[in-house]
Amino acid sequence: MGKLFKKTLFIRLVFFLQWLIFLSCFKRYHGKEVDDEPCVILFWHGRLALMPFAFRRFRKKGKRAFVMISHHRDGEFIAKLIHYYGLNVVRGSTFRGASTALRSAFKVLEQKDDIVITPDGPRGPRHSISDGAILIAQKKNVKIRILNYEASRFWEFKSWDKMLLPKPFSRVVYSLSEPFDVSNLEKDEAKVLIKKEFEKICQRDSFKEQI
Repeated sequence: MGKLFKKTLFIRLVFFLQWLIFLSCFKRYHGKEVDDEPCVILFWHGRLALMPFAFRRFRKKGKRAFVMISHHRDGEFIAKLIHYYGLNVVRGSTFRGASTALRSAFKVLEQKDDIVITPDGPRGPRHSISDGAILIAQKKNVKIRILNYEASRFWEFKSWDKMLLPKPFSRVVYSLSEPFDVSNLEKDEAKVLIKKEFEKICQRDSFKEQI
């Protein structure tokens, strides 16, 4: 019981700190809320820190978002944390529990909800595109959207994904791209297109030139 209490307390502490940082920042948003059509939403693993807040802005009322969380050691913590934001979870990844995760993702899209994936998670390489994200979109004939945030001042963790956590009172830009189609592309072609869409949105919102 003591161990469970400590884990729960730590999760709530992280949740509280996330809110403190988020509320202190000056936010700007690019893009409209998702529409009625189900889609695959992708964001880099290194943007996990304050990404749950994006769904408060971009989600459509009555439509749910299911985040694919791996069975990796940190996955259980992340899964429990994002429940505090009203997000749902699909467990598994393209590395471990892949078949179960794919079936669950297909079911999510069939019920007209969105599936959210970090295509370079849970273990990288950083900014790589997993086959699973493309497979899901193509099998269910749905479009892909890119989700991202950039900050004017931030801490960058010394982790494989270079996790980016905005500093208090920084400027933060959240962006959701327009949906794009990969249904008629070969796997490698789809990866190139997705990388270009990521680069486009990251470069547009970057504060590097302003610092």
